[in-house]
Amino acid sequence: MKTARIVCLLLAVQAGTTAAQDQPAREAAAQVAPDASVEADVMQLLDAYMDAWNQAELAAWERTFHFPHYRLASGKMAVLDRAGVQPVPRVWDKTQSDWHRSRWDRRRIVHASNDKVHVDTQFTRLRADGSVIGSYDSLYILTKEDGRWGVKMRSSFAQ
Repeated sequence: MKTARIVCLLLAVQAGTTAAQDQPAREAAAQVAPDASVEADVMQLLDAYMDAWNQAELAAWERTFHFPHYRLASGKMAVLDRAGVQPVPRVWDKTQSDWHRSRWDRRRIVHASNDKVHVDTQFTRLRADGSVIGSYDSLYILTKEDGRWGVKMRSSFAQ
């Protein structure tokens, strides 16, 4: 609970800082299309994220993160301070018992700079026969830290 309050406070501070910028600067930043290399790197990272997820490779999946890593889903904020602390069965049990794989349906960069992007996504969970379990809208925030892109924060409507 303390961590969730800290995250909310940080987000509020960031929002206040953004609001303090002059209007033309905010509008210009929001309208800048991502550099082609940024978009390519981000999509490649999201491909690696989904590939590792579908193979249930926890170490590979966590290599697509930046830590601390934040996930907001089902009304709860989860914070991972470092890799290797998640129990494998618990991670994939969340997807439902008949889950076989997931796929991206949409990945659209909605805000971008050279070291941070917001990606509007939708993913679908599938059974082995290809039938749909559910599709979920989400927002992924990726950051470039120490020369590497990673998922820093994600918020979804999935369980």
